[in-house]
Parts: sequence; C-alpha cells; structure tokens
Amino acid sequence: MKRFLLILSVIALLASAPAAGAAPARTWESIELTAADNDSPLDVRVNVREGYVYVTVSRRTPVKLFTILGQTVSQTELPAGTSRLRVGARGIYILKAGDTTVRITL
Repeated sequence: MKRFLLILSVIALLASAPAAGAAPARTWESIELTAADNDSPLDVRVNVREGYVYVTVSRRTPVKLFTILGQTVSQTELPAGTSRLRVGARGIYILKAGDTTVRITL
C-alpha cells in the first residue's frame, strides 16, 4: 500500500511540473509610466531591440503577442507608458494592442 501511495505521489508531482523544454512564463516590465488620458485616441508604438519588444501606449491597453502560428506568447493589459517583454526565441510574431496589429521580426 505504501508503494502504491508513493507511485501516486510521484505521478502527481510529475503532472504538476512544467514539461521539459517548456517556455518560461513571460511577463511585461514597465519601463516608463505616463499619465493616462482616456479621452485621447490610442497611440501605439512598437520597437524591437536585443531580444526585447518595447511597446509604448498612450493609455491603458490590452496587449496580446502571438507566434506566427497563432500560439499566445503573452496576454496582458499594459499601463500608459513604455513596457518591454523579453522574447526568448527568434522568429516572426504578431502583436495586437487595442485595435492596432503589428508584425514583429526578431
């Protein structure tokens, strides 16, 4: 019986661990915050440098980053200002910020 419980414990532990080679969770870092003006039209600027995607938005905006195959890399709501995301793999990505969609090449 103890052996059976040990096997169940190991299976539960393995099931809860991330898969080998799985991409780490990606989080956005706020670089520069600015005062949000919700009445102004949304202004979105995207830059790519040294493996980071920099996004500058004029107000709080939902942002999604996808691989070219449509897999979600990151999905969050960014504050007004500049934020950056470290993208580990090179490739082509699609960034959607509000109603703006941008193709990104790393």
